[in-house]
Formats: sequence, structure tokens, C-alpha cells
Amino acid sequence: MKFGLYMATQWPKGADLGQEVANLCEQTRVCKANGFDSVLVGQHFLSEPLQMIQAEPLIARLAAEGEGMEFGIAIVLLAMQSPVIVAEYAASLDWITNGNYILGVGVGYREEEFEGLGVPFEDRRERFEEAIPLIRRLWTEERVEHRGKHFTVGNLSASIRPKRPGGPPIWVGGDIPPAVRRAARLGCPWVVPPTMHRDDAVHRMGIYKAAMEEAGTSNPHGQPLIREVAIGPTREAAMAAARPYLLAKYESYASWGQHSASQGPSLADRFDEFCADRFIIGDEAEVADEIARYREEFGVDHFLARVQWPGFGQEGVLDAIERLGRVSAKLG
Repeated sequence: MKFGLYMATQWPKGADLGQEVANLCEQTRVCKANGFDSVLVGQHFLSEPLQMIQAEPLIARLAAEGEGMEFGIAIVLLAMQSPVIVAEYAASLDWITNGNYILGVGVGYREEEFEGLGVPFEDRRERFEEAIPLIRRLWTEERVEHRGKHFTVGNLSASIRPKRPGGPPIWVGGDIPPAVRRAARLGCPWVVPPTMHRDDAVHRMGIYKAAMEEAGTSNPHGQPLIREVAIGPTREAAMAAARPYLLAKYESYASWGQHSASQGPSLADRFDEFCADRFIIGDEAEVADEIARYREEFGVDHFLARVQWPGFGQEGVLDAIERLGRVSAKLG
């Protein structure tokens, strides 16, 4: 099983972004020293009240600190962007990472982001499904002639093609059943998102496997999963340290209309219930047992841990990385 860090790249207003980037560079070095295989980051636009450095330039910077590791984005908001730009950024980053880039893509759910980028929200699914095959063609064909409903490439070649033959793996994110079926139909790994309850993940995985069988596709790139992980000397200590920052983050998501965080009464009133069977919280042995359970139940072979949330300090992050390094060594 591969272990990766799913970095927290959102900060409160007033945070010193120079220092925060330095912190991420240090996290990357500590990940490499502790046997981690990968570092991935997310993407949003117009992310108020949180600050967020954009993913592609950040990955290029971090790659210099972790030579030999995999780097990627999970997820690029593909439906609101040009697939030509996404394809060429990804190809460039594949060279910068020496053929170790992962492109995770998703449709997106915030209407404000689509509006800000001038893309009709109602076109998002059609744009997404047209974009992925076009990206693959731009990575592999000498010249591309494409005249689709949303995108046009007039018998041109990409400025750059990836170092990795065939291009980087494309992971597809999403939590609703149509998104899972879409990943299967496109022959992409489905990324289990950090907010998804275990029972929902079991259900979605069944949908994914059935959809692959129906479409006659396969997933040659393995099964990734992202979880929020609070790890400490005891479960109580881990929860006490992480709770205020996790809660603040998911209250922000609830204000954006993020599905699982915005349902029901006040998130603060039901936060312990919200965490149960969704986040991994405990000491090293408990965290190892939970990760092993995901491996056995879902066939997860690329586990990505997010161990930081806006306001959570660097010392706690580095401690969590070192603890997870020991967990990774234990799980082999």
C-alpha cells in the first residue's frame, strides 16, 4: 500500500503565506524522510473566507523537495476549465516530477466558481465527459482534430506531452452515484473523498465495480482513498487537538453547500456523530487498524491522509507525519 499526504493548502485570512509555503516544503521533506510515497493537494477558486494557493504552481515548488515521490492534484476542477490548459499543465508537471504526476479531476459543485470562471453550471457534466478523452488524445496523438459541443482543437499538437508513456493516471473524484459510474465508464480510478461515510463508500464501491463490468472497462491504476486523520499518543489527545480545526473547516464547507457537511442541524451540535466512520482518529495502533480495514474492505492501495486544517500548527503536522510513517512501516 502506498501512503501519501493530502496537504492542507487553505489558510485563514491574515496568515503569512510565505511562511505557510515554507511549512509545506518542510512537510514534503519530512514525508520523504518517513517513507511516504506521495504528496497531493486540492483546488478551489474564490475560496473566501480561506486563502488558497493554486495547485499547479504549488506542486511544481514542492516537487523540488521530494525527488522520487509522486505528486498530484485531487482534484482539478476540470468542468470549469479548458482541457487544453489542464492537459498541458499536467504534461509539464509530469516532466517536473520525472514522470511521477497524478491528475485527479472532478466536476465541481460550487456555482460561484463556475460563475467566476464564466462557465455555465448546467454544462458541467457534459464538459467533464468531453474533456477527459480530449486530454488523453492531447497526451498521446501527434495532432488532434476535435470539434465537440464545448471544445474545439483544430488539427493541432499539444505544446508538450507527458514524460510517462500514455500520460499520468487520471483519478476521478465525486461522491454521488452518477459521478462514480462516470469514473468507471471512463476507465479511471474513483477517489473516495474525505467526507464520505464508510457505509456510503461501501455502497459507492459496489456501484463502481458494477459500472466497470457493464462498460467493459478496467482500472489499472489502483484504488485511492482520502481520509482526515487525527493521530496522537491517545485517541482522546488526538481528538482534542484536531476538533476545533476540523470543525471550523467543515463549517466553511457547509457554508459552501458541501453535501455531507451541510445536511441536518448545526454541524457543531452533531460533530462527533459526523466524524464517526468518516474520519480516522486515534493512537498509532488504532489508526493502523482502521487503515488496514479500508485495505481489506475496499482494496485500497493508495491511502492519502490529511492531517492539517486551517489554524492547526506545523508542530502537530510534523508529529502526525512521523506517527503515520511508523504506521506505514507497520502495514508494509
